[in-house]
Amino acid sequence: MCKGAGYLRLDVPVGHPNFGRIIPCECKIREREAKLLRQYLELSGLEQLEDWTFETFDPTVPGVGDAYRLALDYARNPDGWLLLMGGYGCGKTHLAAAIANYVLRHQRLFPLFTVVPDLLDYLRATFAPDRTESYDNRFEQVRNAGLLVLDDLGTEHTTPWAAEKLFQIINYRYNQRKPTVITTNRDLDDLDERIRSRLCDRAICRAVFIRAGDYRLRRSKLSP
Repeated sequence: MCKGAGYLRLDVPVGHPNFGRIIPCECKIREREAKLLRQYLELSGLEQLEDWTFETFDPTVPGVGDAYRLALDYARNPDGWLLLMGGYGCGKTHLAAAIANYVLRHQRLFPLFTVVPDLLDYLRATFAPDRTESYDNRFEQVRNAGLLVLDDLGTEHTTPWAAEKLFQIINYRYNQRKPTVITTNRDLDDLDERIRSRLCDRAICRAVFIRAGDYRLRRSKLSP
């Protein structure tokens, strides 16, 4: 043990590759991993949602079981797209955050969780003269994220600029087959036709409609 030093010298014979080398102790490695996780949580948009996991989701609430199983399966193998549909409060955002949190901790993918209206506001704000981050940098971060979660698609203010930027992000990820999770409470017919066509491609996108009413309210009623 390093006794708090953070580093140690292994007791190995002469000629061993690690002979004479000072290496980080396991405690130092765990400390670095914890620090890195905190940084990732902040950058990923999950800092306020780190407790929204599969462990804190109640799959016994009527109407959410199928979505829970599909989301967990996707988190374990984040391939293609997953579309979570349903009304306000049905649990789709919790499941989307749970996928991102799982991927952050267990997969070699860096997730980015963003609410669509907030994302578009942020992109607009990068044009302000006092912003230190450029539009191009932020746009690239979003469209190239290891896993992108777009929460509340369809609630954004649909100016021509917003519609075009959102389509560019979605279309790029569609063409590149990048793992993407999307939640919406809108009917697909209400969405931009170009985006709808991507979401309806069963070769890349799995979809589930959550018919649970208000998951949060029903869960509280089931709690002892």
